[in-house]
Amino acid sequence: MDDNLAFAPAVALAALVRNRKIGSLELLDMYLARIERLNPALNAIVALRADEARACARSRDDAQARGSEDLGPLHGVPMTIKESFDLPGLPTTWGIPDFAQNIPERPALAAARLEAAGAVIFGKTNVPVGLADWQTFNPIYGTTNNPWDLRRGPGGSSGGSAAALAAGLT
Repeated sequence: MDDNLAFAPAVALAALVRNRKIGSLELLDMYLARIERLNPALNAIVALRADEARACARSRDDAQARGSEDLGPLHGVPMTIKESFDLPGLPTTWGIPDFAQNIPERPALAAARLEAAGAVIFGKTNVPVGLADWQTFNPIYGTTNNPWDLRRGPGGSSGGSAAALAAGLT
């Protein structure tokens, strides 16, 4: 698969899925393979729900195959969200150790809206403690590195998201 696909905008990915040039599951597996290969050095994505995401992607592909007219604008597009947004089954800690066991039962409104639009949320990206620093380090997940220079950081509040996007992990 073309590595450039990993860097395509969400609207382009949605068009590829909608036009059946690629399946949602195939696209998700591409991102998961990139994460397996590149994320250990970056520490951008700190929580995954691969099995749930694969089931969701299959469901999106099945809905499209049935000719469902209820396809949202992000139908089948794999995405990550910031660790601070609630997503059932994954911790929401804000990088604060006292919240390390906080596993929400309901998604944050933003996550629910992404899923309602057809997105396949497969993981969460790193954040600094309390989302309030110029770099991305917390005592739960550690430091996120800049994919272009591992000696540098990607910045603060959305550093994990920025590094993941810059590396084509989401």
